[in-house]
Amino acid sequence: MAIWSSLARSAQVSAQFSGLLKNPVLLQASKNALVQARSMSGHGPKMFTITPSRFQWHKFKDMFHYYIMVGLIPVVGIIFYANVFVGPAQLTEVPADYEPKHWEYHKHPITRFIARYMLNNPQEDYEKMLHHLYEENEKAQMLALEQKIRDKMAERNDYQSYYYRPAIGKYHRVAKEAAEHLESIRGD
Repeated sequence: MAIWSSLARSAQVSAQFSGLLKNPVLLQASKNALVQARSMSGHGPKMFTITPSRFQWHKFKDMFHYYIMVGLIPVVGIIFYANVFVGPAQLTEVPADYEPKHWEYHKHPITRFIARYMLNNPQEDYEKMLHHLYEENEKAQMLALEQKIRDKMAERNDYQSYYYRPAIGKYHRVAKEAAEHLESIRGD
C-alpha cells in the first residue's frame, strides 16, 4: 500500500513539472542562456557601495586556526600523554656507588626531557662561570701590575725599558760583516 501512495505522489510532481516545461517564457530563457541580460530594477540610485576589505580578518582567522592545529593540539596531546601514561617519577632504591644524572633530579617527565635534551648541565654552567671569574680576576691583576709599574716609572722618572730586552751590539756587527762577505762572494 505504501508503494502505491508514493507512486501517486511522484506522478503529481511530474505533472506539475511538465506544465512548467511547456511555458514559452522559460523556453525563451533557455535559448538565450548564454546571452547576459542586464537586469537593474529601478529601486533607488544606481550606486556601488565600497566596503572595507576583510582580507586581514580572514588571514588572521586562517593563521589562528593553523597554529591551533599545528601547535596547540599536539602540545596538549603530549602533555596529556605524559601526565596520564608516564606520570611523575617515583623514588626507588639505588646502589650506593650510583651518581644520578642532572635530569634525574626532576619529578615531571616533560621537565626531565627538557633538562636532558634542551638545557645545559648546571654543573657545566657553574664551571663556565668560575672560569669566567678566573679570567676576569687575572685581567684585573695584570692591569693592577701595569698600573703599579707606571706609577714606579713616574716616581723614578724612568723610561719604558720593560718593553724589550737590551741587545749586545757585537753580535749585530758580526752578523752584518758575515752578510757583507757573503754578498761580495756571490757578486751580481
